[in-house]
Amino acid sequence: MESKFMEKLEDILLPIADKLNNNKYLSSLRDGFMVALPLIIFGSIFIVISNFPFLDKILSKQQFATWQQLVGPASESTLSIMGLFVIIGIGYKLTEKNGFEGIYGAVTALSSVLILTPQIVGKTQGVIPVEILGAKGMFLGLIVSMLSCEIYSYLCKKEITIKMPNGVPEQVSKSFSALIPISATLTIVLLIRIIVSFTPFETLQNLIYTVLQQPLTALGSGLPATIVAVLLIQVFWFFGLHGQIIVNTVFDPIWYSLNNENLEAFKAHQELPNIITKQFIDTFLVGMGGTGGTMAVILLIYIIARSQQNKEIGKLGAPSSIFNVNEPILFGLPIIMNPIIVIPWVIAPIVVTLITYFSMQLGLVPKPSGVIVPWTTPIFISGYLATGNAWQGAVLQLVNLLVTFIIWLPFFKVLDNGYFKQEQKNKQNEE
Repeated sequence: MESKFMEKLEDILLPIADKLNNNKYLSSLRDGFMVALPLIIFGSIFIVISNFPFLDKILSKQQFATWQQLVGPASESTLSIMGLFVIIGIGYKLTEKNGFEGIYGAVTALSSVLILTPQIVGKTQGVIPVEILGAKGMFLGLIVSMLSCEIYSYLCKKEITIKMPNGVPEQVSKSFSALIPISATLTIVLLIRIIVSFTPFETLQNLIYTVLQQPLTALGSGLPATIVAVLLIQVFWFFGLHGQIIVNTVFDPIWYSLNNENLEAFKAHQELPNIITKQFIDTFLVGMGGTGGTMAVILLIYIIARSQQNKEIGKLGAPSSIFNVNEPILFGLPIIMNPIIVIPWVIAPIVVTLITYFSMQLGLVPKPSGVIVPWTTPIFISGYLATGNAWQGAVLQLVNLLVTFIIWLPFFKVLDNGYFKQEQKNKQNEE
């Protein structure tokens, strides 16, 4: 009965996961964020440095302001305009997947977004608002970069290009080949800008933000949608599929936008608007030994394991688990396709999500500040940094770790006893 249920669940989920994994738009979106990730982390590091604990108490008010002005450009030139880097990444990757030169798709995507961006701040002309290049313009950037790359790729496929004679240097030939597709694409984008300017929204940014981004962001910032996302991550991993890659591809644009909103408020010393952000997921779910909080499993192995198999898995998994890489546990315990531990594997992260959410909602723990802490940052350090250098973030991770430990305890005992008995039986047979 149990195996039939597992087979049916597998038949339903595997095709869905396969389609999501192989979808060129979702994979380009994921890869685009990966291109921007080093810059995002660099900017986040300097946000931490500029707001180092007690620095405002050690330095005078003027000295602290000067310090922030000196190191501020590091984050302002990376985090504040992260949308630009994601656009370039998506443009490059999607055009490459379509079989054409990625760099031309990247510059076409970037130019398309800039054409649609109102270059005015207040009464000053020729200035691009930074907020448009950050959270507020994120969705527009994603949509326009994909659309412009598809138009460009379509024109290239139809060979609507200028063909240079033999003997012309390759790079010159490529540039002229891209001329007509890029020009036609940017002309279409310009026409879209002109048309939208006659609507009440005036700009495509306002249209996208009002009609699409605000509703989706509100949905993604809610607890129910987050629980569904966490549940899907765990279920996909149970079947051996990379849950983060599949689910985060859909949710990352929303979580990053929420993250940026918190970052802007944090830098302005205002109240943080969101609980659910990218760092909420990475720090308090992934950041406890890896997906599913498997640091608790490592602790169980070292405290109560009797089977030699689990002890060896513990030795292999502990070093990497410190940096939130838990493949040795996922495949060695194993967690994948193991019905004995499916309940704690699915339930523990959901309980941790609820504890984390309500701890922040009640004000017991600060909300994530928007600073991007690398997901490989060890537990407690990540919790401290992600909440704006607050010790409560580290304490919350400790509470979550203990809760996960307790939920796993009875199920791990059953698993370990089974391994131990089998090992004893094998030993007796050998004797």
